[in-house]
Amino acid sequence: MKLKQRVVLLAILLVIFIFTKVFLIDNLDTSAANREDQRAFHRMMAGLHVELDPRLEHTLQSPWEIAAQWVVPREVYPEETPELGAVMHAMTTKRIIKADVGYKGTQLKALLILEGGQKVVFKPKRYARDYVVEGEPYAGYDRHNAEVAAFHLDRILGFRRAPLVVGRFVNLRTEIKPVATEQLLGTFMTVGNNTCFYGKCYYCRETEPACADGDIMEGSVTLWLPDVWPLQKHRHPWGRTYREGKLARWEYDESYCDAVKKTSPYDSGPRLLDIIDTAIFDYLIGNAARHHYESFQDDEGASMLILLDNAKSFGNPALDERSILAPLYQCCIIRVSTWNRLNYLKNGVLKSALKTAMSHDPISPVLSEPHLDALDQRLLSILATVKQCTDQFGPDVVLVEDRMTLSHL
Repeated sequence: MKLKQRVVLLAILLVIFIFTKVFLIDNLDTSAANREDQRAFHRMMAGLHVELDPRLEHTLQSPWEIAAQWVVPREVYPEETPELGAVMHAMTTKRIIKADVGYKGTQLKALLILEGGQKVVFKPKRYARDYVVEGEPYAGYDRHNAEVAAFHLDRILGFRRAPLVVGRFVNLRTEIKPVATEQLLGTFMTVGNNTCFYGKCYYCRETEPACADGDIMEGSVTLWLPDVWPLQKHRHPWGRTYREGKLARWEYDESYCDAVKKTSPYDSGPRLLDIIDTAIFDYLIGNAARHHYESFQDDEGASMLILLDNAKSFGNPALDERSILAPLYQCCIIRVSTWNRLNYLKNGVLKSALKTAMSHDPISPVLSEPHLDALDQRLLSILATVKQCTDQFGPDVVLVEDRMTLSHL
């Protein structure tokens, strides 16, 4: 064989060797990633049961200090949180030292300060568990139990982007009124034998107060994020107009995602994939009201999309609002880790996991059975949507590997 032919043959063999090596490494990396996803799922399931216990082991810190140290740009709390039960116990039992009207917004809430200086947002009970909110998917009052359920779903999906939420009963007469600001106190009233308040917000009306059962009011408390992590508000690219007869661009332009991909912060970094994750999360809980979202300030698109204000959820178990999934079916991309987690939750696992996660909440049962059944049904719709995308574009395009090493040092 001539020298030139030998050189050509060696070059061909070298190319084959390189391609084979790259292919094997890719497959090994993918297999390793899938195995880690499976291990993470089993860790989540093992730690799903959270018993509210005041004991904090191996630390002299307060529960508020511990929760504050959990927060990093891509997580509100870490994967393994042995102190979670103690923090949530403090949220539901610590003495209320101040009560004020809620921060700006459209729905009734109160801002409470607990012993130790920790802020929490209190959302009162408005509906019985089996009440069905008719009308538009964003209709009705906030549902306090939806906040509790959404937090635990965030844990189950492995996102860890929702602030901590737990149910709490408060005595409006003995716990709230004595420490209430004049502004909040001025909205209290008595209806029959029940103590009520209507607060201050865009839709708050004296004619539509939230009422306790006597003096005892059921509600949810959401842990305020540390002040060292100021929030930045963004308009959601798939937000609704909320005006009859006026559609948002995404509602009529099937190529809308292409335009989104050309604008910051969706043209690079993790934000677009966060939007897809959030669409999946919102579709499962039936939340069609995420017209804005928050991230941490000055993040240049690197921080997570924080799953705040999930109370416009679990209104109607029979209504599966497919338009919530528009970011998924228009962009046709999804994180591999999210896709794996959704598949692990098939065949009734999601419903069972959520029931277990919420079982020790003070306001348990948090959701009615129809709402739990709806979660499993909606999960199937999400999986079918992703399959349509992979059938059209192929899994290599649709399933995106996007993992970040998260530090809690």
